[in-house]
Amino acid sequence: MGLLLNEHQHEAGHTRLATGKALLIALALTLGYSVIELIAGWRSGSLALLADAGHMVTDGAALGISALAAWLAARPPSRKHTYGLGRAELLAALVNAVSMLVVVFMIATEAWHRLQSPGSVDGATVSLVAVIGLLINLVVAWVLSRGERNLNIRAALLHVMGDALGSVAAIVAGAVIWFTGWTPIDPLLSILIGGLILASSMRLLREAVHATLDGVPFSMDIEQIGLSLAKVAGVCEVHDLHVWPIAAERLAISAHVRVENIADWARILDDLTAVAGKLDINHVTFQPKNGAPAQPITLVRK
Repeated sequence: MGLLLNEHQHEAGHTRLATGKALLIALALTLGYSVIELIAGWRSGSLALLADAGHMVTDGAALGISALAAWLAARPPSRKHTYGLGRAELLAALVNAVSMLVVVFMIATEAWHRLQSPGSVDGATVSLVAVIGLLINLVVAWVLSRGERNLNIRAALLHVMGDALGSVAAIVAGAVIWFTGWTPIDPLLSILIGGLILASSMRLLREAVHATLDGVPFSMDIEQIGLSLAKVAGVCEVHDLHVWPIAAERLAISAHVRVENIADWARILDDLTAVAGKLDINHVTFQPKNGAPAQPITLVRK
């Protein structure tokens, strides 16, 4: 006997398949151009261009991980994974955020060495290749931004936009070196871009870790959710309230609900589900308890 899927799970599966296709297109564009940029960076001697090319390679890996996660998340629930594999997208976001920190460290280390021992740089080649790279990154970002914007896609976009900033740095560095011959601008701009990427990576990492540990989404207030549920007609008390992500775009809620009259539970359950739906919480589990509590309405958290 197979497991039954609800309408939301079917829609989520189709959406993730479309997301997976967008990620594969972005992957092909990114990896194809990274080879060209690596060769150009090596021949011109530009750290900014090599850093940008290396970043595009990590972008390709990140996009591949995100595409795999989207494919896994689109698979239906099974007896072994009754919620499905949607959490794979949370893990992909976590891996991609950590990989960005590694990239920043590598860029900063190489930039420091270049500042200590400057080398010759072909500014014209750097600028030309970086302009093309920037256009590729913008196309990839456009492809990714057309679909859903869950944590997995945001992690992939962080890689792509970070690489776009690297291309801008390479363009500026190439122009400055071409007109002035001042080569330290190359590693200095690389360090600047690395700092910007670091700030974004830390924010994404914090959110990914929080979601992976079943944390309440930062945009939600658990107290306000409990009070909204307690305002439903016929509800006396809400306690043991929990809200957590079961996938990148699927939230679950569970709570014990004490009601005035258990005979009204069907209507109360519909009203509670409607409250959760307004908060984009699509997996609800409410356990009823009959009888008014001895104390006023409270929200108890564990």
